[in-house]
Amino acid sequence: DDDNSEEGLHTIHSGRHEYAFSFELPQTPLATSFEGRHGSVRYWVKAELHRPWFLPVKLKKEFTVFEHIDINTPSLLSPQAGTKEKTLCCWFCTSGPISLSAKIERKGYTPGESIQIFAEIENCSSRVVVPKAAIYQTQAFYAKGKMKEVKQLIANLRGESLSSGKTETWNGKQLKIPPVSPSILDCSIIRVEYSLMVYVDIPGAMDLFLNLPLVIGTIPLHPFGSRTSSVSSQCSMNVNWLGLTLPERPEAPPSYAEVVTEEQRQSSLAPLGVCDDFERVLPGPLFVYIQEFRFLPPPLYSEIDPNPDQPTDDRPSCPSR
Repeated sequence: DDDNSEEGLHTIHSGRHEYAFSFELPQTPLATSFEGRHGSVRYWVKAELHRPWFLPVKLKKEFTVFEHIDINTPSLLSPQAGTKEKTLCCWFCTSGPISLSAKIERKGYTPGESIQIFAEIENCSSRVVVPKAAIYQTQAFYAKGKMKEVKQLIANLRGESLSSGKTETWNGKQLKIPPVSPSILDCSIIRVEYSLMVYVDIPGAMDLFLNLPLVIGTIPLHPFGSRTSSVSSQCSMNVNWLGLTLPERPEAPPSYAEVVTEEQRQSSLAPLGVCDDFERVLPGPLFVYIQEFRFLPPPLYSEIDPNPDQPTDDRPSCPSR
């Protein structure tokens, strides 16, 4: 009713109506979406339709949020290493020690990558031991001043059995990270952490193990390994236009002789005095390259006359399409 209309109200007639809504997420860090055994982090949008004399219709749609973790930061690119030793005792007899040292190239990884493990295991005891490695996920839930923790095995590998007096060396033994959720480190109610455990399975005794912390991120390793190297590579790209490092071309463009006469090329070159100045600054074949391509760009392939025997104008034109 137009007489009783109120500002902000709009009558929707029968039929299908679509409305586009847009919401901006807060600038503050948001914890990554996660489903755990004792808790979860979920995000959703909810829409309601209110009608007079009827209950409102409500719909809810979930969406996923990732708090990006860039593993190209210096703290996550630093190597992780450790060394431990264990001596076995049986009543009044003491056997030789079992030593373990392990190292990985960095702390940060992304799902799908393989961790290269460098380790050395020396067995000077009288028992047969087995070196192993495993990735664990630790979920910690905080509520009402209490904490509950869940530890899950993600991936593992097994080495060869070592008898007494034997030594085994891992030169980059690979352990692949399966598809897992990224680490959650800045949430007040849920933390998700990862670790690589390299250990020696000792029958009849406590295992000898090394725990190396991991961070599972969302932004993979830069091809050059770090941001500093990427900056240097960007600087090297900026000087490519000088011709110091010309990119490879699968097919060279047509020569000027095919489309431009020698008289036209000579008339477009710089005066002799300017050329002398360039020769003093850029001697050698580099100047030849600039002199050939500086004033006239190479023609497009579509500008080449398909009938070179017929007379053409001074400048080639695009063929009719």
